[in-house]
Amino acid sequence: MEKKEFAFKGTVVNGFAMLSLTLALLLCGIASAIYGFTQVDNNANGGLIVGLGVALIVCMICVMCGFVKIEPNEARVMVFFGQYKGTFTTVGFHWVNPFISTKRLSFRARNIDAAPIKVNDKTGNPVLIGMMLVWRLRDTYKAIFEIDSEAMATSVDENGKVNPVSNIMMAFERFVRIQGDAALRHVAGQYAYDNTDDDKTAQTLRDNSEEINKLLEQTLDERLDMAGIEIIEARINYLAYAPEIAAVMLRRQQASAIISAREKIVEGAVSMVDMALKKLDKENVVALDDDKKAAMVSNLMVVLCSENATQPVVNSGTLNM
Repeated sequence: MEKKEFAFKGTVVNGFAMLSLTLALLLCGIASAIYGFTQVDNNANGGLIVGLGVALIVCMICVMCGFVKIEPNEARVMVFFGQYKGTFTTVGFHWVNPFISTKRLSFRARNIDAAPIKVNDKTGNPVLIGMMLVWRLRDTYKAIFEIDSEAMATSVDENGKVNPVSNIMMAFERFVRIQGDAALRHVAGQYAYDNTDDDKTAQTLRDNSEEINKLLEQTLDERLDMAGIEIIEARINYLAYAPEIAAVMLRRQQASAIISAREKIVEGAVSMVDMALKKLDKENVVALDDDKKAAMVSNLMVVLCSENATQPVVNSGTLNM
């Protein structure tokens, strides 16, 4: 897309020099007005001198409207009777044409900590998800002219009363919050909260945060490009099941954890039993037939897999009993 933003090339004068001229106009205007009033009765030109003094004061007021102060990472969008004249970014105290209206914008990074919202994940389960993002303005032309920033600078309360936003940057922040909410819902709906028993390889909100954060940044950049806003960082900072299903899902997670732990215990027990049998045969400690091996395996598996301490039973008879 063609970039419409360009640097301001109009007349720019040092602000301190024009401030001195403004003070001179003020002093001359006041002096002329006072002198003219004292000469009204004695001099036919007294009224003309008074008019000159008033004119100088009016000129001083007009000149005062042309002062512009720009701090680092700030810009002024210059508009002359509805026509875009460029973006002024030179840091310092300046004077420009007083008939040019300026709109102050900031390039500084801003942070938003979005409150968790309830969305449905890919499997339809309601989850609470929140995000943190860092953003800043990139294109002043788009920010002012591609979206209705003036309308965004007002808010309407429950009673229909219009409340102006104190700073246009706060209006952009509201725009970012709304678009961020929509992007977060879109991204969260593409993934399940956690892996299901049917698919253990699919990406999930809980286990693939880096990939999901990158997708969230990309989605936000696409949505906010129209407003000349870029996303520096976007991250999911809160993730949990909604309260209505949290208890059920907790039991499901506990059951999955127990099953996984049991699998490890059984796998280790089988390995230990196999090692014991092989070592007994290799070192000829005792000769066991299949029935006795089966009994030994059964006893060892019970001992190794039991959650409680086992109680030994002493057989006072023979092994064949």
